[in-house]
Amino acid sequence: MHFLSKLIETPILDDPAKKHMYVHRHFYRYSKGDFIGPALKISKSSGKITLKGTHEYEDLILELVVRSLSNSESDFEIKGKLITGSNLKETLSKLGLNWDLKRSTGQTQNYKSEIVDQINKSQLLNALEILRENSYLLLSFVINPSCKVSTKKNIPQPSKKKAEDDDVNKRIQFCSGILSNTDANLNMVLDLAVSDFKSEIPKNWKSLTIFNNYKITEIEIPKNLKDSRLLRIMAIRKGKMFRSIEVDGELIEKQYSIIV
Repeated sequence: MHFLSKLIETPILDDPAKKHMYVHRHFYRYSKGDFIGPALKISKSSGKITLKGTHEYEDLILELVVRSLSNSESDFEIKGKLITGSNLKETLSKLGLNWDLKRSTGQTQNYKSEIVDQINKSQLLNALEILRENSYLLLSFVINPSCKVSTKKNIPQPSKKKAEDDDVNKRIQFCSGILSNTDANLNMVLDLAVSDFKSEIPKNWKSLTIFNNYKITEIEIPKNLKDSRLLRIMAIRKGKMFRSIEVDGELIEKQYSIIV
């Protein structure tokens, strides 16, 4: 499940740093204040659905396009990069993935793997669900012109702009995906990307953009921790998530009180 889908479902998380780290990790870089979050544009024509997303939507775009594949067992080539904060060699081995993880030598402690591999639908969806909990999977592949994903291999720096100054068209160039426009695929896209707005989207829409912005009003610092890095990571953020869609020029907004 994409972390925003979980947050829409349960905006007040119980003990997020321990029980919901796969959501919490997307927020521990934030201090108090207003922040631009991830955005996703969905467009449709008679033959295809096009997805364009910022960083933190690449896993959902990958999931949607892979789920649209009809053959679960046929292998296809993927290329890209895995970036994680943990040594996941054992996890990768259990997933049947021979991806060579190398520890970074830079200031930020993480592990990376350059990926060129053959994989099938079932295996990739299984790997995605496990790896999205603590990693970023930046993959690209082409099966045909109506079924492909393209993702940049370097994570961008978080935007410091205010929401009103957001250059969303530039940010959504981070990842793109194309899948066939069928009723089943369209329903899947709307269910997984905009479940909370689905009933409000007009029937004959052509393009919609989803915005997710945050206002952090309180940071709850854990007790009995002295490590400054762990304090930042384990601290719980409280505030609001402002979620909106712009569909064919009309703006529809919702807000959620969140504990993450």
